[in-house]
Amino acid sequence: MANRHYDLGYALVSLIFIGNALGFIMAAGFIDSIRERFGRAKTLALGEFLVACGYIPIVCTAPFPVIVTSYFLIGFGNALNLAISNVFCGSLRNATNALGTLHGCYGIGGTVGPLIATSIVAVSHAVWSRYYFLTLGLTLFNGCFATRSFWSYEKEAGQPQPLVPVPVDDGSQPTPLRRSVSFAGMLSALSSRVVLLGALFIFAYQGAEVSISGWVISFLISDRDGDPSRVGYVTAGFWAGITLGRFLLSAPAHRVGEKRFVYAVVVGAAVFELLVWLVPNIIGNAVAVAIVGLLLGPVYPCAAAVFLRSLSRSEQVSGLGVISAFGSSGGAAAPFTTGLLAQAVGTFVLHPIAIALFAVMMVCWYALPSKPKRSE
Repeated sequence: MANRHYDLGYALVSLIFIGNALGFIMAAGFIDSIRERFGRAKTLALGEFLVACGYIPIVCTAPFPVIVTSYFLIGFGNALNLAISNVFCGSLRNATNALGTLHGCYGIGGTVGPLIATSIVAVSHAVWSRYYFLTLGLTLFNGCFATRSFWSYEKEAGQPQPLVPVPVDDGSQPTPLRRSVSFAGMLSALSSRVVLLGALFIFAYQGAEVSISGWVISFLISDRDGDPSRVGYVTAGFWAGITLGRFLLSAPAHRVGEKRFVYAVVVGAAVFELLVWLVPNIIGNAVAVAIVGLLLGPVYPCAAAVFLRSLSRSEQVSGLGVISAFGSSGGAAAPFTTGLLAQAVGTFVLHPIAIALFAVMMVCWYALPSKPKRSE
């Protein structure tokens, strides 16, 4: 919709993914210091405030360069929220189920969002950007709700140990050294094998997820001669599959074991993605895309649970911040590359790119160290 409004090609429209990824990457260096300085409630409030600031220019249908900048703010704010939320849910006893519920709710938004946006444009004939009034309102509500929920978190949980050693302010330490401590957690995370493999795994996962959800409609229109007013709902089917997968398959994954479960669902997703590529039937393609979403659904919660078990408490926030930043980078780089190649040779390139990313996920998953489930 945006590419038609601004009269831009696929490649330029893909810059919004780049802006979002840069926001995640920039946030990775500050998540620890922001959380330590302000606490969880104010960090979540700051995250939602930045997201709201990003939505305002979109609602106003600002010039496209401003839209790209807005996605930088959205990425930064979402990175803060995602890291705090993942660590909180991952610290619970049944972490995989909790993470599945968290990311399943994200999937609900991904399901109903395209349906509402398509209805606003197709039925109401409103400008596409008016849809973002809804997301802006939800962001403001979430900011108030999250701040209220976590306002007394540190007091009720007891003062946590600092994530990195902080020098005592006895006058012997210069101010620059104290300021540099905020990056120590991120640097320590980058030296961890789990963080590096996890970052590459989530890079490939989100790259495949965002590429499929972002470009499958263009594929169905250009290669399958689909009606834009109808195939627009295929993305909703994909996100519905992801949502059901996270709610329904996270518990079986916890019982079977996250490591072996992820192998099975990633292979299955690759098979159904191949069917979307090779079978020239729109209805069959729509069903297969939904099944791909169903199988990919529990992957992120399972992966987050494994990462958290393998990281020390001092590494968890910064480590997941780095992993999320790489994931968002994958969610930018893969769709951007797909857009460039789609403009050059055709939208069918979505499928070999997605299958290649699934292969990268399998290699990284195999290389991750195995840790027993926590029982406390």
